[in-house]
Amino acid sequence: MRSFLDRDFLLDTQTGAALFHDYAEKQPIIDYHCHINPAEIADDRHFETITEAWLGGDHYKWRIMRANGVPEEYVTGSAPAYDKFLAYAAALSRAVGNPLYHWTHLELQRFFGYDGILNEKTAPLVWELCNEKLKTLSVREMIRMSNVETIVTTDDPADNLADHRRIRDEGSCPAAVLPGWRPDKAANIAKPGFTGYLRRLGDAAGLPIRSLDDLYAALSGRMDLFDSLGCRVSDHGLDAIPCAPGSESLAEGALRTALAGGSVSAAEEEAYQFAVLRFLGREYARRGWVFQFHYGAVRNTSSRMFAQLGPDTGFDCIGAPGNAAKIAGFLNTLEEDGGLPKTILYSLNPNDNAMLDSVIGCFQGTGARGKLQHGSAWWFNDTKTGMEEQLTSLANLSVLGNFVGMLTDSRSFLSYPRHEYFRRVLCGLLGRWAESGQVPADLEHLGGLAADISYGNAKRYFGF
Repeated sequence: MRSFLDRDFLLDTQTGAALFHDYAEKQPIIDYHCHINPAEIADDRHFETITEAWLGGDHYKWRIMRANGVPEEYVTGSAPAYDKFLAYAAALSRAVGNPLYHWTHLELQRFFGYDGILNEKTAPLVWELCNEKLKTLSVREMIRMSNVETIVTTDDPADNLADHRRIRDEGSCPAAVLPGWRPDKAANIAKPGFTGYLRRLGDAAGLPIRSLDDLYAALSGRMDLFDSLGCRVSDHGLDAIPCAPGSESLAEGALRTALAGGSVSAAEEEAYQFAVLRFLGREYARRGWVFQFHYGAVRNTSSRMFAQLGPDTGFDCIGAPGNAAKIAGFLNTLEEDGGLPKTILYSLNPNDNAMLDSVIGCFQGTGARGKLQHGSAWWFNDTKTGMEEQLTSLANLSVLGNFVGMLTDSRSFLSYPRHEYFRRVLCGLLGRWAESGQVPADLEHLGGLAADISYGNAKRYFGF
């Protein structure tokens, strides 16, 4: 019987183990999309307790605590940090099979040297051990220990990027920390706060926004700032990918209506979002930026908890499959414009795997291997099963060897073992294929692919 989380965890063949240990394990990490706070890197923050480091902002953990009947006071409320930690340990002990069970124990091993199990009985020991270690374990030390080469944060176009400047000018961070462009608030015309946000964006850009041309000028000017600080990646998190060609006048009218305080129709919303994303896509292509698009979430499903806690607190779920015709139509419009940038598509619905793999094959081209990418298994799919399904579908319908691999998509500095988890899943899959005769058992060739998917492809694709 294998020991839990032993050296060959998730590696059930000799070939898979060799691929991981000899080729993938030691590759640097390029975390090309995450939600960590650059101010905490600039300040080299020290967390007071493991509760701060683990539970602050992590809606993955909050969801399993709620599923275990934990009162909200012990999840996001004002309960003492120790009591929150005990509540998480109790919930985790019942969450076998959940990736959090693996991630949590990997983090305890890699950062804190604890090889045991976290549960109600061991929680007091783990609490003391972690908190003692955190006295010397700053966020930059976590980055260094994890062999992170590049971090791309998620930043609003109206942000002044002062923390990124501090990190760059100070010059001692073990990883390059680059801004990532996230203009969702400028595209979400139907959501509350839109007009106030455009005023903020206009102030940051130094011009009032009264038309689409004004908006485009403001966004372009802010992109210049982001580009000067090393930004090479955009990210969009809209409900769906819009496609409404020939509707520029409808989009202009929608903006005027919204600025006047009126409500826009669904058709006007799509026309506006399509116009803005079409403009941005052209800009990304011109600047050599990568277009990332995350879609398919149903957000803020609990109005009661949204009123209490706001967005991004663990009350989102998987939505319906994406519309292949609109996704392809959007990409086709950019291609016709001569402005289709390198693009990565992520769906929260796993039923979209084959669809996305077939769509990206329609728009590949020169300039990069795998110019169009099916992004890594995202959010609710970020599991062993979800990763294997995404990798298998990509191999079936596209070119697995060109995949740019894993990202954390996390708010936690302790989440970098998710890259190790992905690499183990990848090498386990390749190893099983080799030992069952589905691919040649050529370690050097397969090892090169594993190393590229773990690191090399992302390094070349993003140009970091």
